[in-house]
Amino acid sequence: MSRPADVSPAERTDLAWQRTGIGLLSVGGLLGAKALKSGATALLVVAAVALAIGLTVLGVLAPLRRRSLRRDDVAAPRAVAAVTTAVVLVAVAAGAAVLAVPAR
Repeated sequence: MSRPADVSPAERTDLAWQRTGIGLLSVGGLLGAKALKSGATALLVVAAVALAIGLTVLGVLAPLRRRSLRRDDVAAPRAVAAVTTAVVLVAVAAGAAVLAVPAR
């Protein structure tokens, strides 16, 4: 049995940021599919916002965080707070939108 390769903490952090962006994109995609199926315009707007936030995390914030980790700048409280707020807002909006839109 082979032993998994050691991964640095910076690389794990980078991968976590990427997973967060992909997760937000997934939520946006699922909400978009439900919006198209149910014809709910409000849900489609929530899906578009979730996709935009996911793209921002994946395309902007994750690379910025990767660069700061390469400079050994471990603390990034504003970036972490921004992503945490984005994830919570998307989760609350997705939950509210799914509960508000009746299934067909």
